Amino acid sequence: MIKTVEFKLADGRVLSLETGRVAREAGGSVIVRLGDTMVLATATMATTPREGIDFFPLLVDFEEKLYAVGRIPGGFFRREGRPTEKAILNARKVDRPIRPLFPEGFINDVQIVVTPLSYDQENPADVLAIFGASAALSISEIPFHGPIAGVRVAKVEGQFIVNPTTSQMKNSDLDLVIAGTKDEILMIEAGAEEISEEEVFEAIQAGHMVIKQLIGLQETLISQVGQPKFKFEPRKIDERIEKMVRDLAGPKIESALKITDKDKQTEEVAKIQAEVTEKIKQNEELAKIIEKHRGDVKTIIEELEYEGMRRRVIQEGKRLDGRGPKDIRNISCELGVLPRTHGSAIFTRGQTQVLTVATLGSAGEEQRLEGLDIEETGKRYMHHYNFPAYSVGEVRPLRGPGRREIGHGALAERALLPVIPPEDKFPYTIRLVSEVLGSNGSTSMASTCGSTLALMDAGVQIDAPVAGISIGLISEGDKHVTITDIQGLEDHLGDMDFKVTGTRKGITAIQVDIKLKGLSFDIIKQALAQAKEGRLFILDKIEAAIAKPRAELSPYAPRVISFKINPEKIGAVIGPGGKMIRSITEETGVQIDIEDDGTILITTADAEAAKVAKKKIDDLTFEPQVGDVFSGRVVRIMNFGAFVELPGGKDGLIHISQLDEKRVAKVEDVVKVGDEVIVKVVEKDDMGRINLTKKGVTEEDRKRIHP
Repeated sequence: MIKTVEFKLADGRVLSLETGRVAREAGGSVIVRLGDTMVLATATMATTPREGIDFFPLLVDFEEKLYAVGRIPGGFFRREGRPTEKAILNARKVDRPIRPLFPEGFINDVQIVVTPLSYDQENPADVLAIFGASAALSISEIPFHGPIAGVRVAKVEGQFIVNPTTSQMKNSDLDLVIAGTKDEILMIEAGAEEISEEEVFEAIQAGHMVIKQLIGLQETLISQVGQPKFKFEPRKIDERIEKMVRDLAGPKIESALKITDKDKQTEEVAKIQAEVTEKIKQNEELAKIIEKHRGDVKTIIEELEYEGMRRRVIQEGKRLDGRGPKDIRNISCELGVLPRTHGSAIFTRGQTQVLTVATLGSAGEEQRLEGLDIEETGKRYMHHYNFPAYSVGEVRPLRGPGRREIGHGALAERALLPVIPPEDKFPYTIRLVSEVLGSNGSTSMASTCGSTLALMDAGVQIDAPVAGISIGLISEGDKHVTITDIQGLEDHLGDMDFKVTGTRKGITAIQVDIKLKGLSFDIIKQALAQAKEGRLFILDKIEAAIAKPRAELSPYAPRVISFKINPEKIGAVIGPGGKMIRSITEETGVQIDIEDDGTILITTADAEAAKVAKKKIDDLTFEPQVGDVFSGRVVRIMNFGAFVELPGGKDGLIHISQLDEKRVAKVEDVVKVGDEVIVKVVEKDDMGRINLTKKGVTEEDRKRIHP
């Protein structure tokens, strides 16, 4: 049976949820529609847990299909391949708010698949994906403490718009995506043009008002088609093992938590775990249990760490490394650490250390993108984040970037985007790569700070330095403490990772992940204020290391000459089959990029080669004007005059009457083919023909001969 429910947005657009038409074998499936954007969201659960699993295996996929926008994929195979970066980021937007709402102890595999079936390029699919995933889970038998909803908030001309169109977003100072329940917020992701904490908070409140209405729409659908929830019994650890581990390890874990060095603390906890495991194995019956459930001892040890950390922070006001709630670890900023790169910096905060390298390239090196939102286009600023195993003292194979790496890289990229100089002022492609050299919490924020330093070291004239800080949350009952600059264990055992980046003027990006079932508005407001305080502290450190971008680019960076030609002349520069542009690049060694508006970009490290290339393009595109004076070669003689070769590949005619002051009987009496003559343009007719004179050239004219 097909069921549909609808909700009218403030501007009259209708948002609908439909179930029962398609994907009936999935545990739950809905089609979300807004305008002509239609998104299919399905939720499916394995009926039994996998053997040996001691965690919740949730998989979220966002499947971009180019048929949704009426296009055929590029490439040899002409079909979609690995997910694009945008698809991975959209999958993360769905994953993060729903993950905390599955019941504790539930370990059956759950897969969410979101597929945009039709996309009108005006109504974004990402917030519909969050909405659809929640609806599919809520009507299914899968245990889920929802429903939730996600919305986007824009700020256009000082006004907040909830669920704006793509056209409206072009004029927005804010791109805020939030998800939440009726009472609290589960996820925040934002990019902003240096707006204040107060404005961000108001935008979150405005978005939450609509979230409550959209949850009401889901509740209507659930009341009509919702299935009874799957009953499961969470596995309980044997009470004897629980007591034994707590008795043996409890006091030792308390002592281990006071070790401020991360590596030594990790070694001590591992040692305690090994000792306790050996003790338990001395009991034959218990040994069989922990052999089958190898993670039990580790789970109890983590619970002891969890309890000890909370007790220390909330009761004593001290963190594991001895810091107070707002204290930031020691920071150091090193610049120019790599001699042959265009810009480099190492940002160190405690045991977290990130090397960021800036590379400048030509316009032609921009990243080509193919996705649902736009036709193939270029991306001139990009940030890549790498997290090798050695950064946490581990061993694992090196593979391509995972979802976490792509997400962290995108966050740092978004953080710096508002301060990157525009292309017309800085016509370079910019690539930043952050290599995590050591990790003990908040490497994405260290990457943001390292990116600022590397760009300034490279001489990129950014509008202002950007810094980032992460705020954590430790809660126990009705008590909570927000902590600045979280380290690894505080992230792992804490309740929140609230990342904020910005300049002194305001916020540029936010990303919030939580493990609770929601954040109150009081906590959000407190976290924003605390993040600002921490950000300003770090900006002081950055500006102490380098007050402003270097005045000159690195000597190893290419130089770009940018100028414009008449767009109608682009064909002349390219030449038949690319003959002319290929000839120039082969002769000079430069790289030439041509844009549709007639902008020419010459990129090279050789200044003389750039001048030669520009001169050749100038000659190809030159349009003589009346009054211009040239020295040109006679290329053809007719009875009525001589044709002279001019820059730009055009010929001009010197009529026989314009060859000399006195009457000329025969053209050859004055000029011959191959002669160099000085001429002045006296007329350009409607057909573009150029008439020249030789007799009207004065001494003053000779001083301004066109090069």
